[in-house]
Amino acid sequence: MRKATITLFLILSSTSSAQVTQADLEASPNANWLTYAGDYRGTRHSPLTQIHTGNVNTMTAKWAHHLAKVDGLRMTPIVYQGIMYITAPNMVRALDARTGRQVWEFRDTRAKKSNVNRGAAIHEDAVFFVTSDCYLTALDRGTGAVRWQKQYADCTNQTVFSSAAPLIVKDKVMVGIAGGDHGLRGFVAALSVKTGDEVWRLWTIPARGEKGSETWGDYIEYGGGGTWLSGTYDPGLNMLYWTTGNTWPDFYAADRPGDNLYTSSLLGIDADTGKMKWYFQFTPNDTRDWDAQSWPILIDLPFQGKPRKLVVHANRNGFFYTLDRETGQFLNAAQMVDKMNWATGIDAKGRPMEIPGMVPTAEGKLICPGVQGAANWNSSSYNPATKLVYVPNLEQCDTFTASAQKPEPFKGFSGGGAGAKPKDVGQFFLRAIDPVTGKRVWEYPMTGPAVTWAGTVTTAGGLVFFGDDDGHLVAVDAKTGKHLWHFQMGEPLTASPITYSVDGKQYVTIASSTAVFSFGLFEPVQSTPVVRPRRLPR
Repeated sequence: MRKATITLFLILSSTSSAQVTQADLEASPNANWLTYAGDYRGTRHSPLTQIHTGNVNTMTAKWAHHLAKVDGLRMTPIVYQGIMYITAPNMVRALDARTGRQVWEFRDTRAKKSNVNRGAAIHEDAVFFVTSDCYLTALDRGTGAVRWQKQYADCTNQTVFSSAAPLIVKDKVMVGIAGGDHGLRGFVAALSVKTGDEVWRLWTIPARGEKGSETWGDYIEYGGGGTWLSGTYDPGLNMLYWTTGNTWPDFYAADRPGDNLYTSSLLGIDADTGKMKWYFQFTPNDTRDWDAQSWPILIDLPFQGKPRKLVVHANRNGFFYTLDRETGQFLNAAQMVDKMNWATGIDAKGRPMEIPGMVPTAEGKLICPGVQGAANWNSSSYNPATKLVYVPNLEQCDTFTASAQKPEPFKGFSGGGAGAKPKDVGQFFLRAIDPVTGKRVWEYPMTGPAVTWAGTVTTAGGLVFFGDDDGHLVAVDAKTGKHLWHFQMGEPLTASPITYSVDGKQYVTIASSTAVFSFGLFEPVQSTPVVRPRRLPR
């Protein structure tokens, strides 16, 4: 048996016997990266310091792992004790996190559809992920063998699917649903971590007669409110923070007057019972496809001179919001982007002050931000040392159209559309924002075609790593935004970076469209003295 094989066997033996506990999840990230966001609070901040502002310019590629027949990986890897777990549609792979070598693979050949997948979750000795047809799947962490599968939604229709990485809290696995652009009733569900049985379900669209249903007209049964991005969690308050998708039909609202609760919102949820404790709606009666699917980041900072438990959110509608996370009280909102023509600001109650006429029309209306939004699921991050939030922002406008054609759910009709792009296709910026005031501290302009889906991660080494719009992984100084290092991946970046440590060595990893790349500090090759053969006497 070769040395590499023996080493890999020892790693698997030690990790399969170890148990990932609730305390481990609450302590992440450290050497490990145990949740989609790295930590429950969604800060995506690592305490690792081996790679820092003084040596990051010596980083080099360590390994690359390519996946056949995939296009646009959306996942964030999970790393535990030297093993990395990556996902693609209906598939999980375990890799040696030091080398990228495959350990095992699970592929669900039963699934009849193939949609994007954003990642896995880990708990005790199991790995969890969702298939496109809405089966929560539990795999043995050491072998990839199926423990159990449980279907939690009817996803037989091709437009309804699952994509979010599960979030594990205590003895429950939180899952969501995608496909709101075609008509569905969104929900967050908690399933047993042992069996997959449902513990509770919170619908994001009220049933007729329930509180909130008065904010709808037609289509409430299929009103949207998808939950295709994972949430965050405060263990002290035992509260989940989950964002919801846009309303359906997306661009035409004449038949759905009112605020259309609880779409395009942030929900504060009791993690044990699933009861909604509060909600905050960012874009009432949305007609521009501006769902709220970006990170709700949980931060403790003084606000107006008093300590406050905050939740901050970079919204697709162009504003950066600060709320009290215990009550959902609106505290502040600031304009994130320069291209803004639909609202003049946010009022004292947190409602947008809309400019009349800036809605989709049959002829088309140029509206800023565009349909992709000023921010999206591209991961933001927060550094407690700089007290700044780092947000990928898109400066872009779109021509929005509306159609009064009668919509049918699951038929692909969204009530209009957005496009074609104006000559100015838009530009991405990485922006550092003060989470209390919403003020922009610095920005890093990107070049590229405005197509990236990559986000950020920050480190105690004073760095922000992010995927830019030209296919580079970039490192900048967290205090100033100064460029320090970059690496060209050769294809678009469609996910967010992480950082972890194995055997005392720190790595930075990111998924591109078709591969996973891992980087670390340059290590000079140790030369071996050449021993020349002794000449034999004649």
